[in-house]
Amino acid sequence: MYVDRDVSWMYFNYRILQEAEKEYVPLLERLSFLGIYSNNLDEFFRVRVASLNRIVESADLTKKMRQSVKRSIKTISTLTEQYNREYTDAIQQVFKELELHNIRLRNETQLNDEQKVWLREFYYDKLNGSTNPIWLSELKDFSSLEDNRIYLVVEKTEIGEKKSKYALIKVPDKIYGRFIKIPDSEGFDNIMYLDDVIRYCLPLIFIGFNKSLYRAYSFKFTKDAEMEVDNDADYGVLERIAIGVNSRKHGEAIRVIYDREMPRDLQKKIIAHLKIKELDTTLSSERYQNHKDLMNFPDCGHYDLKYPQWKQEMKPEFMSEDSILDLIREKDRFLHVPYHSFNGYIRLLREAALKPDVKEIKTTLYRLAKDSKVVEALICAARNGKKVTAVVELLARFDEESNIMWSKRMQEEGVNVIYGVEGLKIHSKLLYIKTRKGDIACVGTGNFHEGNAKMYTDYMMMTARPSVVSEVAKVFQFIERPFQQVRFNQLLVSPNAMKRRILHMLDIEIKNATAGKEAWVKVKINHITDPDIVCKLYEASRAGVRISIVIRGNCSLIPGVPGVSENIKAVGIIDRYLEHSRILIFCNGGRNKYYIGSADWMPRNLLNRIEVMAPVYDDDLKADLMRTIDLGMADTANGRIVDGYGKNEMQRGPYLRSQEEIRKDTSQPDHPTSLSPSPSPEGRGVDTGINNK
Repeated sequence: MYVDRDVSWMYFNYRILQEAEKEYVPLLERLSFLGIYSNNLDEFFRVRVASLNRIVESADLTKKMRQSVKRSIKTISTLTEQYNREYTDAIQQVFKELELHNIRLRNETQLNDEQKVWLREFYYDKLNGSTNPIWLSELKDFSSLEDNRIYLVVEKTEIGEKKSKYALIKVPDKIYGRFIKIPDSEGFDNIMYLDDVIRYCLPLIFIGFNKSLYRAYSFKFTKDAEMEVDNDADYGVLERIAIGVNSRKHGEAIRVIYDREMPRDLQKKIIAHLKIKELDTTLSSERYQNHKDLMNFPDCGHYDLKYPQWKQEMKPEFMSEDSILDLIREKDRFLHVPYHSFNGYIRLLREAALKPDVKEIKTTLYRLAKDSKVVEALICAARNGKKVTAVVELLARFDEESNIMWSKRMQEEGVNVIYGVEGLKIHSKLLYIKTRKGDIACVGTGNFHEGNAKMYTDYMMMTARPSVVSEVAKVFQFIERPFQQVRFNQLLVSPNAMKRRILHMLDIEIKNATAGKEAWVKVKINHITDPDIVCKLYEASRAGVRISIVIRGNCSLIPGVPGVSENIKAVGIIDRYLEHSRILIFCNGGRNKYYIGSADWMPRNLLNRIEVMAPVYDDDLKADLMRTIDLGMADTANGRIVDGYGKNEMQRGPYLRSQEEIRKDTSQPDHPTSLSPSPSPEGRGVDTGINNK
């Protein structure tokens, strides 16, 4: 009755692939979902599968544990192959349909004379100097090569010779992009993979050699991305993280994907050079890899093949000429991005940076945008004489270098930068503003990141309630002095007592259900893998507590099992926005308790990170949170039933797309009082089951 975390993640990623297979999703959006699926899988292998491999090799592992981990790796490998076949079919189908809209792929054998001339000019103008072959005989291993890039192994055979030479070329997609638009023909917009452009240009790349025949086979490989940070070395935290980021470049290869047309002896050479081990993944595929690039496929002006733009609404109070700080003191305010514009939060920061009555600003920063307006506002506040403290999490995976850069910039501008608590990743999303007129706090479910706020659904609650604000201030005190004893009455804080208090609230629901009282729990969350939480949810279900879960990713629960979990229903939604907000609502005997914050129900969040969930008291925000979960549970357009076995069947019922309904709601002044379904969209038919095939 417990689904392995990593296997459940595979089921989640499969939901993204299934979204790409929907016929009524716009074609270029389907390509984007295919790119997201591929990118997710790359990161999963770099981090999670690498960790499993490392665990198997550990000398401290018992035989039973080693067998369990090996089973997980085998299941992941089986699912990868199974999904890969479906993935290949999906890509071919989308490109076939794109041709109906006059967009087509061309390879090096399908060019007319004009295109050949254009490509020669493109080579001399751009590619020349960016395609530098390395003879394979000179490479002893590939440890120094960059992973998750496309490589071409070129087989060069001189005319009249039998023996071939092999060279390696890294495709320079980071410079030119993966897709090159070549001259139109026959009424089509023509696109070439950069790989195929290089294939056509091979005689130019090897110019000066005897006339030869060329064949090129692509492959990519994935390295272990876990950083080796020496915690005992005599370095500061910043220096150790920087060294760790650099060490990632030399991680071991754990997965290779190659063109199945590659000759067998060449496959063996590549695998040997990569030092691939028995439990690592080797996967044959079509000619093209690194499909994450599909997220950036050129639209060629075909905007009708994308989702129509949804405007981000600027809430009236954040456009008011009145002080937003004063408005928050009058009443709690909130944003629900990306339906509401993140600029409302920037407005709050900017006003705090300028107002003379503001004395101090403290915030946690987990991920930062490339051109962060958040950081610029904090620097502005520091220049204006405010005491500004930024708690920066240097171990935000794959954002370490960016966070180091911003940390140095803020320090140079007078911001007090804290790197948090060693051994406890700081994942909470907090802002604290100290003023003469009354302090203010903001608690969020997602990063203070302009880019994320356009793609991730998250809540930000801004409040001046002293009971909440004072405890937010205490969290910052705990971060600055982590060994002091701190108690929280309002906030749920990890690793302090969040897990214990969540289990206690579930116990209250169990007690009420046993007594015949109304008892239910509604949750919107990213991941549920904590064994104690899973067991308690089963206990609650057996007692008659109705449990509704909108879940994005990992789910170790198996809902709907008679006698164990028949009162648990879980729904996963994949749509144009990434579902990211964390919401907890407990019936609590009719006196409902609401919380929002940063924590998922995973051991890492509950025990090894500083996380915060804040109580919600504002009636407007409560209604919005309840509506968001209810809409998610009723979603028949994009909601799939999470059953613990990876079937991911669509929900059935009247057509309802939760993100569309929320978007409509945020653009209207009044909330609808019921979940009235939208009409079935034109062209999608009336079958509300909407089978993914």
